[in-house]
Amino acid sequence: MSDRTPLIAGNWKLHKTIAEAEQFIQALLPRVSTAEGVDVAICPSFTALEAMVDSTRGSRVAVYAQNMHQADHGAFTGEVSAAMLTELDVGGVILGHSERRELFAETDRALAQKVPAALAAGLVPVLCVGETEEEREAGDTERKLRHQVQEGLARVDAERLGEVVIAYEPIWAIGTGLVATPEQAQDAIAFVRALVAGRSREQAERVRILYGGSVKADNAAELLALPDVDGALVGGASLDPESFAEIVAAALEG
Repeated sequence: MSDRTPLIAGNWKLHKTIAEAEQFIQALLPRVSTAEGVDVAICPSFTALEAMVDSTRGSRVAVYAQNMHQADHGAFTGEVSAAMLTELDVGGVILGHSERRELFAETDRALAQKVPAALAAGLVPVLCVGETEEEREAGDTERKLRHQVQEGLARVDAERLGEVVIAYEPIWAIGTGLVATPEQAQDAIAFVRALVAGRSREQAERVRILYGGSVKADNAAELLALPDVDGALVGGASLDPESFAEIVAAALEG
């Protein structure tokens, strides 16, 4: 049994106004108030971050952002810095989600700067990695993961690798209803852990690796019971407080 504390993080993507977020959090908090032994985070849009930080103070729920820029300041219209997030008491940030990579041209080179910048600011970086359906069918899953993990962690000091959260999200399973089989998820996540072990065996035992990709209340328990899976990055199912709380409960049982 791992000593790693499971993390269930809800990525809201482009959903929920502040009013809708407030309604959600008031319904969620009592449902997860006794979830000791599981870290819980929500990842709202930038506009709802401050409101959610205020509404979750003193609770078990942390608030993470969905993205940030690697620079402290500069001519980067539409971006936010790590300092802007920490000023709001945001606790972490998703980096390199496949939608950011595919739709907004996020590069591994940028992520190699973003991950250490988040760590330096005291944020928990959640580095997303994963292969497309074409890459899996071509047998390129490990090649893709090796490149993404090694590039994303390249500038992180070996002794801090365990502070990074890695989310394995097979792109073909995101928002499609398709889910990696337990064997596929375990094999990929164990491979990611082995990549971290190539830098530090000790930190590889500390690093939390999440599964993401059509995680729902009815499949969470099986996925979260896998030996190398340390939680979930939840998309659509995180938009409903009841279903999200059920996933948190599954992590408690796992």
